[in-house]
Amino acid sequence: MSLFKARDWWSTALGEKEEFDQGCLCVADIDNSGSGQAKITVGSYMGYLRIFNPHPVKPGDGMQAEDLLLEVQLRDPILQVEVGKFVSGTELLHLAVLHCRKLCVYAVSGTLGNVEHGNQYQIKLMYEHNLQRTACNMTYGPFGGVKGRDLICIQSMDGMLMLFEQESYAFGRFLPGFLLPGPLTYSSRTDSFITVSSCQQVESYKYQVLAFATDADERQETEQQKLSSGKRLVMDWVLNIGEQALDICVVSFNQTSSVFVLGERNFFCLKDNGQIRFMKKLDCSPSCFLPYCSVSEGTINTLVGNHNGMLHVYQDVTLKWATQLPHIPVAVKVGNLQDLKGVIVTLSDSGHLQCSYLGTDPSLFQAPKVESREINYEELDREMKELQKIIKESTKTQGTSILHIVQAIDSEVRVEAVPSVTVRYCITLQSRLAVQKTKLSICVQPPLALTHDQFIFGDIGKVFFYSVALSVFLKGNCPPAELEGNAVASYSMPTDLNPEGIPRVAQCKFRLPLRLICFPAQPSKTANHKLTIDTNKSPVSLVNLFPDFADQSNEDQVNVLGFQFLTGSRITLLASKTSQRYRIQSEQLEDLWLITKELTFRLEEHFKKQNSKDFTCTFSGSVPLQEYFKLIDRHFELRLNLLKRRLLTRFKDKTPAPLQHLDTLLEGTYRQIIALADAAEENQANMFQAFTKLKSATQLVIMLISLWQKLSTDQVTILEATFLPLMQDTQELGWEESVDAAISHLLRTCLSKSSKEQVLTLTSQLSIPKDTSRLKKHITLLCDRLAKGGRLCLSTDTNIQQTMVMPGGCSPIPESDLEERTGVQDSTTMFTNHR
Repeated sequence: MSLFKARDWWSTALGEKEEFDQGCLCVADIDNSGSGQAKITVGSYMGYLRIFNPHPVKPGDGMQAEDLLLEVQLRDPILQVEVGKFVSGTELLHLAVLHCRKLCVYAVSGTLGNVEHGNQYQIKLMYEHNLQRTACNMTYGPFGGVKGRDLICIQSMDGMLMLFEQESYAFGRFLPGFLLPGPLTYSSRTDSFITVSSCQQVESYKYQVLAFATDADERQETEQQKLSSGKRLVMDWVLNIGEQALDICVVSFNQTSSVFVLGERNFFCLKDNGQIRFMKKLDCSPSCFLPYCSVSEGTINTLVGNHNGMLHVYQDVTLKWATQLPHIPVAVKVGNLQDLKGVIVTLSDSGHLQCSYLGTDPSLFQAPKVESREINYEELDREMKELQKIIKESTKTQGTSILHIVQAIDSEVRVEAVPSVTVRYCITLQSRLAVQKTKLSICVQPPLALTHDQFIFGDIGKVFFYSVALSVFLKGNCPPAELEGNAVASYSMPTDLNPEGIPRVAQCKFRLPLRLICFPAQPSKTANHKLTIDTNKSPVSLVNLFPDFADQSNEDQVNVLGFQFLTGSRITLLASKTSQRYRIQSEQLEDLWLITKELTFRLEEHFKKQNSKDFTCTFSGSVPLQEYFKLIDRHFELRLNLLKRRLLTRFKDKTPAPLQHLDTLLEGTYRQIIALADAAEENQANMFQAFTKLKSATQLVIMLISLWQKLSTDQVTILEATFLPLMQDTQELGWEESVDAAISHLLRTCLSKSSKEQVLTLTSQLSIPKDTSRLKKHITLLCDRLAKGGRLCLSTDTNIQQTMVMPGGCSPIPESDLEERTGVQDSTTMFTNHR
């Protein structure tokens, strides 16, 4: 509450039950009197246009009859009024009135009266434009650097910028990615239009870019038009402010210009290239603002009105004055009225128009009496005990804990609610010495995302307790390949010889719940891909294995469960009633991985609780290599698409031909560049999804091979390092060449048939192959060697061969490079014992 309220110089109430907004107020010398005395122009949603010239006898007087110069009712609601040089052939000021479907430009003039009532004012329609689209707001200025006149730009409700060169319509352009209209202004210094989109981004568009962009005759463009258009509307710069904007304004001062944006909680000052000069967090919800130059102090001040009826004056980010208004302003202007400079003109949404100035008229505030109530001590004791119980239970939790599921934000998944889980770390650190530069880093595999991934603690003492919490959610539009996360704590331990400290690292892993990426669904009877896992124990009820997905009251779910990923895929899990088998089936091969892994993990945990140490899972079916190869080919195809580039070589000629059609050449070049950039961006997103699916299918194949051949933990580790050498692939080093080199090394060493294969040399330079045929042959050959008794190890020694039966779908391909080089002459090939 301010001690000072605005000094009322002149005020009036406009009409009855009329509505006004920020565009309905304008202060300017509308009648071109030449005296520098401004008039107040107000338009209302009821269609009334009023022009005032206040001149009270003493401050605080209400409106006199002669203060109202003009009042006329137009047929349509008035959205905005502006004063500028809108008529060709003259530099006199004219009034532009924006209606929903029409733009009218009027000349305001006065004639000398013959009686004491003063001059007679009237408006004359100079021209009007009927709009094809519903208007939202407008801005004006010397677009394109024209001199002596102002052009008008109108923003429609569906995102079209309609530009008028005074009496004629110039062109219209649609804003890209438009959803809802935002505030609009024009910067004459950069010749740009600046607006705030519904994505909470400040966007700037050059007038020249608008002028040369493709005509916007239709709102919707086909996909082919987007790719073939050579003059798409491109932003000059963009800045995300993280909130919706109420108004935007450009102020030029000392050969520089600043862009001011009023948000819902802050106001921002930006440079004309989009960089932030400063920002100010507001204590109250703002309703309007007006930046203006303070000539005496050489700075820019900002008037900010809020919904508490206050008007604050900021000098940059410093609050210089606060004053109380009798209403909540929706528009504020500053002008020279009569002989008083810097009069503050405010307008409320109900039509309270006031001219005021800042003064020291104290308004003593008396706080209202608070209704006293008796304190119920018994109720307070019960509440205190409940809170202490909650605190006690939460402090017992060690390591990671999964809390309630909430809705995630900033996710690409196309569902109404994306769940997220809260991971809480209770860190206890004990040391003989204090440690330095302590930092905790949390990471999960994309497309999973974190709200926080780093926590910096700095220097800590010998005993340290701290609790951090972060949320994990599915951000990308495909299931992840892993539900495990990793926490790494790095710190420095000082010594006598090294006071700066020796780097140390401690890390641990955590598992994320399956409910993070999928939810219960109806089982599906049909599927393209099926896997059967055998066990050596009696079958376990799926209700007991998956209590978080099963309905305890549904007896049918004892043997069958349905899972559906957030991305849309559905998986069915069946348990045999008579045998010790479990079947997992789905439409996509890669979708089987997470459910299969979760099944084996929960089975191991179930029998571990029963002190059963001999539980094993096996797989006797066919390893789905052909389906796996399709995912490899899809990923490789997307990698090849990134290599497709086109270059413009016309200007590289030593004697170039004359360029009579330079604009046509540049237009075609620009169209190609835009199309290639869009295609590359889409291909990059597709390749990320393809690589994620490939990793899921790869881990599924590794699991099936390990269960099929009963590989040891060390052998599985070698297999994982062979098939998953990269966290992500790039153009310089991709998955295909890395895996091919690793498999070739195994086939040359521990899985070799003879000493001839061991002396083969492999290329040391990895590059993208021409196709995937060699890789697929080597993967099949690897399975063949394992089926015949091969053993994965880091040694090249060979033992006695053991022949084993190879399942269907893993037939050897003798055309492999290694098979061709060694030949089939060696009939005494030895295999190591995989057991």
